[in-house]
Amino acid sequence: MSAFLDSSVLVAALVSDELKHADSLALVLKGGNCIYSHALLETFSTLTGGKLGVRVTPDLASQMISVTILPRVSVVELTATEIMDAISVAQSYGVRGGCVYDYMHLLAARKSQASVIYTLNIDDFQHLRRPDDPEIRLP
Repeated sequence: MSAFLDSSVLVAALVSDELKHADSLALVLKGGNCIYSHALLETFSTLTGGKLGVRVTPDLASQMISVTILPRVSVVELTATEIMDAISVAQSYGVRGGCVYDYMHLLAARKSQASVIYTLNIDDFQHLRRPDDPEIRLP
C-alpha cells in the first residue's frame, strides 16, 4: 500500500519551520509513496516564491527537491486525455478555479491506487472525495 503526498507535505518536509515538518519529513524519508508530477512545480514555486516567509534560491530549491524528494517517491503522470476527461466533468464535482489542481492530485492518487492522501489542506480535498477515493489525512 502506497500513500500519496500532495505538495503541502513536500514543502513541510523541506522547511523546518512548517507545521507538521517532522511528520511530513518522516513520510518522505520512509519512501515508497507517490506524488503527482505537478507537485514538483508547486513545491518549487512555494519554496522560491516567499509565501511562507521563507524564500530560497531556485538552485537551492531544485537541489532540495532532487536530493530529498525525488529519490524516495514515484511520480504519477496524467495524460492529456485523462486531464481533459476530468475537466469535462469538473462542474459536477464542484471544481472551478484553483481547485482544479487539488482535483488533479486526487485523480493522480486514484491512478496510483493509493489508499490515503496526506495533505496539510484537508478541507481542499474533502469536498472532492468520493466514497471509493483514498482517505484524506494529515501527516
